[in-house]
Amino acid sequence: MPNHYRDVTILIVDDDQIDVRAIQRGLQKQKISNPVVTASDGIEALQILRGEAGREKLPRPYLILLDLNMLRMNGMEFLKQVRNDVELSDSIVFVLTTSASQEDQLAAYAEHIAGYLLKSEVGEEFIKVVQLLEDFVLTVQFPPEHR
Repeated sequence: MPNHYRDVTILIVDDDQIDVRAIQRGLQKQKISNPVVTASDGIEALQILRGEAGREKLPRPYLILLDLNMLRMNGMEFLKQVRNDVELSDSIVFVLTTSASQEDQLAAYAEHIAGYLLKSEVGEEFIKVVQLLEDFVLTVQFPPEHR
């Protein structure tokens, strides 16, 4: 098992607390003990990633699970901000959303996401999603900290 596996923090960006708790339960059920940080929208997530508004900067490596449909700053606005920020542009982002829209999928992939997962298919299949994330963390080398 790579050394970095347990060091990867999972940032969940979702304004639906029921979905956030379901994701956290799925991680626990699979005995994935990585640190989990949550943000209720894109603005809060950017503050966490940048260490702004009195928040401690999220250390690398991290993986972002992003909902698209949020108030204040939605997922697409967040993605655009991340990709235009030199320090955050290489962030690994998986979209986990209710939107099955091809427009949303194309727009998200245009912002270089790692994968697009539908919440509606998660239900009992959520264990497969969690396993996918675990396999990703175990297999992929994460971008190093910017200097």
